[in-house]
Amino acid sequence: MLKNVLIISTSPNRGGNSAKIAKEFARGVVDSGNNVEIIALRDKDIRFCKGCLACQKTKTCVIKDDANEIVEKMKFSDVIVWVTPVYYYNMSGQMKTMIDRSNPLYTSDYLFRDVYLIVTAADSSKNAADGTINGLMGWISCYEKSKLKGVIKGLGLEKPMDLDGHPALEEAYQMGLNV
Repeated sequence: MLKNVLIISTSPNRGGNSAKIAKEFARGVVDSGNNVEIIALRDKDIRFCKGCLACQKTKTCVIKDDANEIVEKMKFSDVIVWVTPVYYYNMSGQMKTMIDRSNPLYTSDYLFRDVYLIVTAADSSKNAADGTINGLMGWISCYEKSKLKGVIKGLGLEKPMDLDGHPALEEAYQMGLNV
């Protein structure tokens, strides 16, 4: 069955490590015959959630910005891939803001079942991404039909050139092939 995969890249940096690993995942998705779209949040106008919960009734946010279009794409995607650099052992602020703004999905009939996470971090310790994983698991737990299907950790990446030959690139491609 053909799948629609939405990759949400949350790094504020253009062409950095997160973007490069996301492209490898996307290449795997395409090579497997599935559809993929990459959305870079750095190019979008996304404001903070007001916490008004109007979206629980209307299924749309009262804030009129680019988040509404992204949420709509999330709703109709079979697979969602979050991509983030790790800052202070957690997800980027852009990722957290988009997660908060995806609240209209909570009461909707969303399609996504599989959620993947791609993280990059300067820290090379195996626990460097734990805060990010835990944060995403909080979001996933609100969507009972979905699960965390895979995590790719690009650790020890202080500069973009550190990614050359890093095993996370091949892992991303392979995971993309197997969505």
